[in-house]
Amino acid sequence: MEIDLMTGSSTWSDMADLGQKLQGAGFSGLLLTETSQVPWMQITAAALAAPELSFSTGIAVAFPRSPMVSASVAYEIAGNTGGRFRLGLGSQVRAHVKKRYSSEFSQPALRMRDYVLAVKACFRAFNREERLSHEGDFYNLSLLPPDWTPPAHDHPMKVDISAVGPMMVQVASEVADGIHVHPFHSMSYIENRLLPDVAKATAAVGRSVSDIDLVVPVFACPGDTPEERQAYTDVARRQIAFYGSTPNYAFQFDDLGFEGMTSRIRAKMKAGELDTMGELIDDEMLDAYALIAPWDEMADKLLERYGASAARVVMYLGEDAMRNDPAHLGKWSEIARAVRAN
Repeated sequence: MEIDLMTGSSTWSDMADLGQKLQGAGFSGLLLTETSQVPWMQITAAALAAPELSFSTGIAVAFPRSPMVSASVAYEIAGNTGGRFRLGLGSQVRAHVKKRYSSEFSQPALRMRDYVLAVKACFRAFNREERLSHEGDFYNLSLLPPDWTPPAHDHPMKVDISAVGPMMVQVASEVADGIHVHPFHSMSYIENRLLPDVAKATAAVGRSVSDIDLVVPVFACPGDTPEERQAYTDVARRQIAFYGSTPNYAFQFDDLGFEGMTSRIRAKMKAGELDTMGELIDDEMLDAYALIAPWDEMADKLLERYGASAARVVMYLGEDAMRNDPAHLGKWSEIARAVRAN
């Protein structure tokens, strides 16, 4: 199982520095999520500084970009990193796509299916395997003159999708190479919802569960005392509450018997009590949606929980400490090396 760190917006020099530190610490790679900055230049900076790390987008927003644009950037990064790149795509939510990007959002699952097929058609054309010819319900691509065709390379091109609900999971199982699991998840969700849906969908198209890599962000909270762990657990509680406020994710609480929690969180949000939302996440919930362990047990706990299902685990927390505290980074290094050794 590989182990990555999730990161977001940063300067190029800071991202290069982070990449060097993670490479030295034995991490597998960096996963960049698209928020206030696009991920491509940061990946380039880190890749030049840390030539052994792998990189992925988790996620890059799909619909505001033409599939040709996403495919071109991904293909270039993969070619220049020796194949150490996976393109992770996500739909984002309707409000962002329509109001921030001024793009179309209709039928997101079907649109994503067509998008991934279009991206893969571009990859085949870039490789000179076939002429560009994709005709779908949402995207049509048929023109790629030689002067606009990127230099070919033979590195594998992986396309992953962020998927939570059964429709997007079905799409990913049919046409993608991996699924980015939502950070707000329990093992009940993975074992009783996600994996059965993947098995059903892959079987229907002649694929198998092993064809789909699960990329799993984890609220890992290491520390030898509650006080040492608190910097991690406080953030984890806030993030669980933030994600759990989304009505479409209420089933994550309901499945484990925490009915009504989404409504309680939303009531706090409407009252403007954002700073105390995390207080609603008690220790039982924290144990269900995060991973709490002493430093020397965290690697074993990660392997125990995710080793049978995940291709990659992604540490959602700890970036600032890893950047700024060599001793803290050293402890994470022991975890990363132990996870990768198994």
